[in-house]
Amino acid sequence: MRIDRMLGIVVLLLNRERVSAKYLADRFEISVRTVYRDIEAINMAGIPIVAYAGNNGGFSIMENYRLDRQVLTLQDMTSILTALKGVSPTLDDSDIDNVTEKILSLVPDDKMELLKQRFEEFCIDIMPWGQKQQPKEYLKELQIAVSQKKLVCFDYRNSKGEFAKRTVEPMTLVYKGFGWYLFAFCKVKNDYRIFKLVRMSNLVTEEEYFKRKNKSYHDFMKLSSDKSQFINIVLRYSAEIKAQVEEYFDEGTIEYQDDGSMIVRIAMPNDNWLHSIILGSGEHVEVLEPEYLRNIIKEKAEKICMNYKREVEA
Repeated sequence: MRIDRMLGIVVLLLNRERVSAKYLADRFEISVRTVYRDIEAINMAGIPIVAYAGNNGGFSIMENYRLDRQVLTLQDMTSILTALKGVSPTLDDSDIDNVTEKILSLVPDDKMELLKQRFEEFCIDIMPWGQKQQPKEYLKELQIAVSQKKLVCFDYRNSKGEFAKRTVEPMTLVYKGFGWYLFAFCKVKNDYRIFKLVRMSNLVTEEEYFKRKNKSYHDFMKLSSDKSQFINIVLRYSAEIKAQVEEYFDEGTIEYQDDGSMIVRIAMPNDNWLHSIILGSGEHVEVLEPEYLRNIIKEKAEKICMNYKREVEA
């Protein structure tokens, strides 16, 4: 929209001493003629822009002119910028970069060093270690599909390793835990589903549009939580991983034993995710209850042992 573009031009001029017409044309993907029309409209709106001719020419906002910067405090701007900087690397979104530049333009020059200091004191980095490139590539395409309300189709691998073709109405991109997910209405299952991006392949955006349904991601999660089959489990952890146990579980779920071990009582959904969490602690955890979960973990551990009894072929 033109009003958004003109606001972007104003923000750039606030943040830089001088900007050429060609730079603005390239930045906003418009013609130089359109740039001049926008500059004229901005002038008419009461923001004085000065044009300079010559090799080092361009546009700048008249010296001593300032927009009101008091809407947000420095702490407000620091919080917003910290969050945006944390999300930006995963999305690679120019809109986020534009918003960041708009907010930076509101920071007074004499406060810029303080802002940099705040960035060093607190940082949000949601990029997982060794992240595959695929989710980042799919993120951009899915962002566009969600915004334009276009169907997408892809091959999807479930937790059992089985592949199936899915056509969905993409509704919400969600970052949860350690990865990105897509909340969507699945045309195959005729129901809402959540898909993990790293399990997608052969993603294609269709030309068919859809009308967004009313149910939100938060509504879905609330309903799912109510329906989930949680089981009460009792785990014994050895003293060697006390720090990890205290990081992962709430203090009220941990009972400390005289020998240094810890008993954890908690309700969790009984699925492969729970099994992987338990097995991830290796020899430092034992399932005490329920008996059937103890047997499941025992069988999986025995299969792991069998893998290491075989000779590795060169």
